[in-house]
Amino acid sequence: MSVATQLEDPLVIAGKTFRSRLMIGTGKYRTDEEMLAALEASGAEIVTVAIRRLNLEDLKAGKPTLLDKIDWDRYTILPNTAGARTAEEAVYIARLARELTGSNWVKLEVIPDPRYLLPDPVGTVQAAEILLKEGFVVLPYIHADPVLARRLEEMGCATVMPLGSPIGSGMGIFTLEELQIIVENANVPVVVDAGLGAPSDASLAMEIGADAVLVNTAIARAKNPALMAEAFRLGVEAGRKAYLAGRIPKKLGAEPSSPTEGVPGRKA
Repeated sequence: MSVATQLEDPLVIAGKTFRSRLMIGTGKYRTDEEMLAALEASGAEIVTVAIRRLNLEDLKAGKPTLLDKIDWDRYTILPNTAGARTAEEAVYIARLARELTGSNWVKLEVIPDPRYLLPDPVGTVQAAEILLKEGFVVLPYIHADPVLARRLEEMGCATVMPLGSPIGSGMGIFTLEELQIIVENANVPVVVDAGLGAPSDASLAMEIGADAVLVNTAIARAKNPALMAEAFRLGVEAGRKAYLAGRIPKKLGAEPSSPTEGVPGRKA
């Protein structure tokens, strides 16, 4: 996608404009160097950080942490509440994140089940209610539940972030029909988050009208994270272009791509 096209088709979240529709995570990389190279190659402007996984002792001692390795003049930090099992824990982590980063943006995650890592809808709503009242810009991670997505939008959440499949699974999009319903009815950006394993998964999400995708494991655990980040960037751009272009309808029968009129030997 050309720079001109990106500027004409921006992603807007809570009044803030972005050119890239690929968000990227900072966890699971083998080295900081691989992470920074992947960020560069991805073209992403929104970067998530798990506040609970920061070494708070290093912070207290003034030692460098992940927050010091990333150029926050270049990227928009999106602290997340990963590790929160209850609404109360999520609210605590969000408040801590605001104190540490100065950002009132938060990716809200409430995940009580350590095996499947599926989000708790009740806990998510409870935490969102509190955080919204406290002035946070809330981007909630949810199951692909159209009713829940509508509820969170009506509450005032800045986006909804439904999963494609379980976190880190790389299984791709198992929730296509539900995602399509969410996209069709949402008046806030829809960010497909979790389970994407390949750039084709990101492209599919964009083709059905999602506004953005968030990718971590598929890039961080790739043999070459920077190259995979570039591939996801191109997949997102291709999917968005396809959505804007308008795909042809699916048909059960075939239709010739060449004209049949005037073909020698064919009767009219």
